[in-house]
Amino acid sequence: MLPTENRLRRREEFAIAVRRGQRAGRPLLVVHLRSGSTDPRAPGESAPPSRAGFVVSKAVGGAVVRNQVKRRLRHLIRDRLPELPPGSLVVVRALPGAGDAEYAQLAQDLNAAFRRLLGGGAR
Repeated sequence: MLPTENRLRRREEFAIAVRRGQRAGRPLLVVHLRSGSTDPRAPGESAPPSRAGFVVSKAVGGAVVRNQVKRRLRHLIRDRLPELPPGSLVVVRALPGAGDAEYAQLAQDLNAAFRRLLGGGAR
């Protein structure tokens, strides 16, 4: 389970990540990343946590398949949130092939997308 402070919940937060963030497409998913703010904080003030949200449409499959894909993606993203700059917004959109994909395939595509977004390098 993804902790409450690490979840995107409002439509506006999803829109900010998708419209103003960088995008990396892979065969099974598309990752949108809006890096955290770089504004200086007062001493002793903690940085906002990175947050993630997921979009899994009916094109991926039925309700059982969609929920399974979301659970897998939540588990994968939970381990990767600490690597992101504080205050980052991430939206992971599953593509239709994600419903048939294995856990390892989803992990591989997510890792490749994050390498592209954070490293700025080629695939």
